[in-house]
Amino acid sequence: MIDFFQQFSPLTQVLIATLFTWGVTAAGAALVFFSKTVNQKVMDAMLGFAAGVMIAASFWSLLAPGIEMAEQLGHIPWLTATIGFLGGGIFMRVTDRILPHLHPGLAMNQREGIKTSWQRSTLLVLAITLHNIPEGLAVGVAFGAVAAGLPSATIGGAIALAIGIGLQNFPEGTAVSMPLRREGMGRTKSFLMGQASGMVEPIAGILGAIFVMQMQNILPYALCFAAGAMIFVVVEELIPESQRIQANIDLVTLTTMGGFSVMMILDVALG
Repeated sequence: MIDFFQQFSPLTQVLIATLFTWGVTAAGAALVFFSKTVNQKVMDAMLGFAAGVMIAASFWSLLAPGIEMAEQLGHIPWLTATIGFLGGGIFMRVTDRILPHLHPGLAMNQREGIKTSWQRSTLLVLAITLHNIPEGLAVGVAFGAVAAGLPSATIGGAIALAIGIGLQNFPEGTAVSMPLRREGMGRTKSFLMGQASGMVEPIAGILGAIFVMQMQNILPYALCFAAGAMIFVVVEELIPESQRIQANIDLVTLTTMGGFSVMMILDVALG
């Protein structure tokens, strides 16, 4: 797989990786063709797994390499990591307050962001799209770091990050398409709305890669920024949503640890 990626230019590598993550989102949304519902215990377990993957990716693929790069570039490592990490969280908080969206399973009066007359389906898609911005950015920055030639960035690590984000995108596609189908929307339209939430990842990935390739000195900040944004999504959305049902908490905890382990293995093995 590494040899396959190395034959392409950095931007093509990012495009391939983010098209893969978008494709897995579409695969999750495609479950709507087979059923109107997913067992809540299964859905919670998948969301817990996704949370574990994102937590592990935030450290192994983003924060740790960012700290190492900061040291190589002569920065103050702890300061660079703190600025980037908190910056990512603040960015997501501001976006969360501004962008109209509705998390799956909630009523319309619980929508967030500025007031709008947009339909429920649009707001559901925007909620998952908000998650996918930092994910696409993370993949783009990871491949951009490899193109920059810094020793702590490896093509294997970037591929591992793309695979991990792809795995956790599956339940996100399902989380949009299934509620729309239950509310009476047709299968095809529910699928199209579900997969649409992943369209932002190739865009964010390409922009992130271009940005860091042109300004290599900010690479450590960008990696830590992506890590902070992803942790914000996990703590603010994935974990609370997966633990709404008290009886499923132990299962979710175990699948979260499983997701963390899978991402850790991918990163250590490929990176």
